[in-house]
Amino acid sequence: MMFNAEEIVLLLIIAAAIILILSNKIRSDVVAIMVLLALPLTGVLTPEQAFSGFSRGVIFTLIGLFIISHALEETGVIAWLAARLTRFGGGRETRLLLIVMGAGAFLALFMNIIAAGAVLLPVVITVARDSQVRASKLLIPLSYGTLIGATATIFATANIVLSGILTDQNLGALSFRDFVPTGILIIIAGTAYMLLVGRKLLPNREGMGGSPSSRNLARSLYEAYQLQERLWEMRVLPGSRLANSTLAESDIGEKLGLSVLAIWRGGSALLAPAPTDRILNGDFLLILGREERVRELLDWGLTLGREDGDLHTPRHDYSVDLTEVIIPPRSTIVGKTLKEIGFRGKFGLTAVALWREGRSYRTDVGKFPLEVGDAILMVGSAQHIRMLQRERDFIVLTSSHAAQPPAPQKAGWAISIMAAVIGLSVFEILPSAEAMLLGAVAMVLTGCLNMDEAYRGVNWRVIFLIAGMTPISTALIQTGLADRIGQAVVDLSAPLGGLGLIGGLYLLTMLLTQILSGQVTAIIVGPIAVAAALSMGIDSHAVAVATATACSAAFLIPTGHPVNALMMGPAGYVPTDFIRVGTGMTVVTFFALMIGMIVAWGVR
Repeated sequence: MMFNAEEIVLLLIIAAAIILILSNKIRSDVVAIMVLLALPLTGVLTPEQAFSGFSRGVIFTLIGLFIISHALEETGVIAWLAARLTRFGGGRETRLLLIVMGAGAFLALFMNIIAAGAVLLPVVITVARDSQVRASKLLIPLSYGTLIGATATIFATANIVLSGILTDQNLGALSFRDFVPTGILIIIAGTAYMLLVGRKLLPNREGMGGSPSSRNLARSLYEAYQLQERLWEMRVLPGSRLANSTLAESDIGEKLGLSVLAIWRGGSALLAPAPTDRILNGDFLLILGREERVRELLDWGLTLGREDGDLHTPRHDYSVDLTEVIIPPRSTIVGKTLKEIGFRGKFGLTAVALWREGRSYRTDVGKFPLEVGDAILMVGSAQHIRMLQRERDFIVLTSSHAAQPPAPQKAGWAISIMAAVIGLSVFEILPSAEAMLLGAVAMVLTGCLNMDEAYRGVNWRVIFLIAGMTPISTALIQTGLADRIGQAVVDLSAPLGGLGLIGGLYLLTMLLTQILSGQVTAIIVGPIAVAAALSMGIDSHAVAVATATACSAAFLIPTGHPVNALMMGPAGYVPTDFIRVGTGMTVVTFFALMIGMIVAWGVR
């Protein structure tokens, strides 16, 4: 296949974008803006065509979806629904798995996948502990439940993108009803796979806790993070360089990477002391860190242990309030350290350990650049924990101090508005973009959230990613490259018929989704898939639905979708867990889709 100069430039831009995204050295939304600028500068598109991505219906649909999802969270609707859906587990693992997957799939029908997973995660952790079921048996099912739920709705990002591609070519938008037939089959088949086969492949690994009582919960977290071998008691001797200095002035954390978890003074204990708290002669310090670093404090005028001066670990008081938090995908602190954001001074909590990919890190926790899915163990007061629960950059998993939604009295309005939006979309009374924006405005006008909260609810990174990358789809169509590649795909799959074409597109899209994300994959593969369908005389809507479905099949690696990464820390998963369980889910999803294409779309 020979390419002209314009097509070569476009292929180079796409290749460069893929390489930059895979390198993870530049944020994907920044790469999208670079693509947005490169296309008009190289003459592939006009400036008007390149910047038209910000005026597409897909952008306004996503903005409306983000605002409505946030309003449902702010009014407590999602938390209430999640708690009701998961409390029927009855303590049995199989029943819990069924309820968790069903809850994830249900929420994903009308809200963002990441939001659905983030809302359900703390609830599932609590239910797992109450039922004495390890989180590792439930969190991959939760993640997969949200992913397969997205195959049955128009409200998933990739589905909205594919609908926009069809609209751009005057082929008619996709509707809610286009996804339901195949999506329901996939949900049923995927859930059956997890119940019959997948659950046997799930690791029975210790996660982050195991009992609903605060004392036992603290003990379980303490053991899960393996703190015993890193806790030491030290006494401040008269003349010590630490005497009469504040924790901030002591430089214990800065120079030695140690954490002071508590100060015992007389008969009282100061837990999670603030940087401004002062150390006095005779104080006993509970310190977390490596032995070789702790021994350096001997030269600072401290003695190890209480009576004999020998190094030993203290008998832990399990009444200490340990709290576990997760870094969610939308967090603004990803890539930053706790030290950089002044975490301890801002929230009054001490980070004592970090759990990442099945391993506990207990030294220099404040210096780790944070990643999505990191679980951090913290100690502090109930007041400070409640303060942290109000922050969108953290998800508090384990605490007896439940945060109240800001506007619970507006829950009825939020439910009514969401039901109206779904009705308008399902019955095609209004296009999805208009229905979503109307719902978003209604949420603000009824007081479910204010405009500042509405803006905060929008994932602007996704908006700029989609708006910046959308011109690639336009360029693929404008240059005719989509038609040419589509014809090549048809030539390869023609002997296998329509199902062969859909099968090939599913495999290509699914593999790209694991490394590029479904959003980017939909933009690149979508125009090619539609062109191939038109060339082969197959219903373009059927092929678009199949391609969008493959964009949700991110089952194989944790980085395939942020909702997978979110489950890593709390369950102690390692990447191979997703490959082992996800391979079967990928195959089952494929066959369910093929059956749906035959039965619902008449593809042969």
